[in-house]
Amino acid sequence: MLCQFTAKNYRSLKDEATLSMLAVEGLSEHRESLIQDTDQTLFLPITAIYGPNGGGKSTVLDALYSLCFKVMNPIAAAIEGTGKRPSDSFSYKIIPYVLDDTSPKEPTEFSLVFRTVGYEYEYNLSVLNDAIVSESLYHKKILNGRYTRVFTRENGKFSLVQSLGRLLNKEERMTISPSLPLLSYLGIINSQHAVIHDVISWFKGKINFLDYKDSFREHFMHLPEDGWMKETIRDFLYAMGTDIRDYRLEKMEGNSSEQFHVKIFTKHVVHEKEYWLELHQESSGTIKIFNSLPHIIGALKNGGALIVDELDAKLHPALLQYVLRLFSDRNINTHGAQILFTSQDVMTMTSENFRRDEIWFVAKNVDEESQLYALSDFRGENGEKTRKDAAFSKQYMEGRYGADPFFKKMIEWRN
Repeated sequence: MLCQFTAKNYRSLKDEATLSMLAVEGLSEHRESLIQDTDQTLFLPITAIYGPNGGGKSTVLDALYSLCFKVMNPIAAAIEGTGKRPSDSFSYKIIPYVLDDTSPKEPTEFSLVFRTVGYEYEYNLSVLNDAIVSESLYHKKILNGRYTRVFTRENGKFSLVQSLGRLLNKEERMTISPSLPLLSYLGIINSQHAVIHDVISWFKGKINFLDYKDSFREHFMHLPEDGWMKETIRDFLYAMGTDIRDYRLEKMEGNSSEQFHVKIFTKHVVHEKEYWLELHQESSGTIKIFNSLPHIIGALKNGGALIVDELDAKLHPALLQYVLRLFSDRNINTHGAQILFTSQDVMTMTSENFRRDEIWFVAKNVDEESQLYALSDFRGENGEKTRKDAAFSKQYMEGRYGADPFFKKMIEWRN
């Protein structure tokens, strides 16, 4: 379960920006869609970030991706023999705010709170010029627990819980690269330690970033060739109105730069006659659905968090609403899956689709610093909160929520 994420001094996020997936107390709408953990804490299944182009929507997701990549890339390199392939949709480089004289000299700070079965974790990481300035991991039992230290790292000095401290003598601690997170190092040398295994398993299997800009998407899409996943994808495709009845994969020999090439064919039935088309002959929206569904269904099946930049791009608003209903329907989303995405589709920004705490905005101020806030926290000129039955999209387009979707100044065209 993704609970909360904070970033500071990351690109346009100069000041601390926190995105919370905890349900706000006192909101009565769509309570039936909330995810309830064993301690009765309620979490959001959906979070959407809106704002103008260049306002910082993608930056929020990039910050989360950068943290996950920083932790998991060394583990993938050490265990699998190759590092994680950087996403084309998300940035993995940790770059501070550069529009003043002091921020580039200060560290970028991340804080991530998440839950596994029975435990809640808080992981903090501070990075400057790719070197670790500080790092810490705390955990607690979800039921009647309090946070205790797993490890801390401050300016090259380490403090670890006893069961981990025995793994690292003084000489070994001195050899840890300044750019390598201690969490990554522990995941490499002792992945079976109960706490480390629990944390790394969450990073590896419970948070997934959907890459829409991958130019090799048709070659490497995670489409199953048979089994329950294929049956589910086939049912979803038809329910979404794509008229695709089935699909098949054909593996072919690749060139020197790839082990194999995959061609995907889709089945259509017209006047009781079957026709098979190559996927590239389908619309870009249909291709995007093919790329999305394995990740969406995987999240629903495993209870993970799916992170998507521009979920609405090339998707009809009805399809976007269909995807949102999959996560908000507790009869379908039985494992507590979550989806966090950016969007420009204001047609979907309605009280029928969202709670007020599920809608977030991000926009830049006069210093080009991105500000992040939820609709549930927004106050109008009269100091009142937005009503749950308000016309969210209309008020957003009118600029009432601060993240004005229009140009601040229209270009003056002259003949």
